[in-house]
Amino acid sequence: MNNLKKVGLTALGTALVATSAQAADVSVSMGTSIGFTGQDNNNQGSGWTMTDSVTFTTSGEMDNGMSISHTLELDGTAVDTHKIAITLDGMGTLTYVGDGTSGPIGAWDDITPTANEEAHGTTFAGTKFGAANNDPNTQNSFVYDYTIMDGLALKASYIPSDGTTSVDSSMDYGVLYTGIDGLSVYAAMGENNAAANSADLSMFGVVYTAGAFSVGYQMNETDYGSGTDDEDFTAIGVSYAVSDDLSVSINSSTVDEEGSVEDQDASAINFSYTSGGMTITGTHAQMDNVGGTATSDNTGYELGVSFAF
Repeated sequence: MNNLKKVGLTALGTALVATSAQAADVSVSMGTSIGFTGQDNNNQGSGWTMTDSVTFTTSGEMDNGMSISHTLELDGTAVDTHKIAITLDGMGTLTYVGDGTSGPIGAWDDITPTANEEAHGTTFAGTKFGAANNDPNTQNSFVYDYTIMDGLALKASYIPSDGTTSVDSSMDYGVLYTGIDGLSVYAAMGENNAAANSADLSMFGVVYTAGAFSVGYQMNETDYGSGTDDEDFTAIGVSYAVSDDLSVSINSSTVDEEGSVEDQDASAINFSYTSGGMTITGTHAQMDNVGGTATSDNTGYELGVSFAF
């Protein structure tokens, strides 16, 4: 008799779960690439690398009008991007990010158009400065996207305190204006409280596209509470679509760190060619005063072939 009761309860529980489930769409995408990088002033070994990833996405609409999607990316043997996005009916999208998505300061760190790499994106000998946005760690954070009106969108993020490294929580928020044909204007500000020396962050960028040409300009600022590590970043990029398959670009950037002897200057020439699911990219870049160190100059280059299916 007890066994019959257990079977009945199990069946009832299964029925209840089944009736509460929502229909969902599941998709799988895969990508892989083979690349070669090299430097003139440094021996980095063979220079050959590969990437591989499989991304699973599950999405569906609930009876209350909300849409839910869950993304999980397996990169090599590790879990990379994983997040849950909740689209509220008419109220934007709230995403809980385990890893792989940034707020406006991180997502818009360098929006200047490029056919492949940012000017500072290639591997160089020494410890280089990046886009100098210094956005906080975006793991286990919240990102909110909302279209205020046609041509004006809001993006914001909240990184809770973890009680150890990030003693205080951090926030950033920005707007993207696309109300004029061909023009995109980005502006954001926020804070990084992930370390003892917290920082105030800001960025402004503009991209204008006319026909096959796109030109962009960006500037970022990082102001620390103490010390002499404040950073100013500026970048310019021009890209040209030679055809539907081939694009080229010229990019440059400068990082002025308060405590460095010299500004770090970088420039790059890029190309990208696409045929079906295959893309061939290349970059040749020059960086002077790597990491703000005088006379620490280097040239880097890379070539890659990627496949998406």
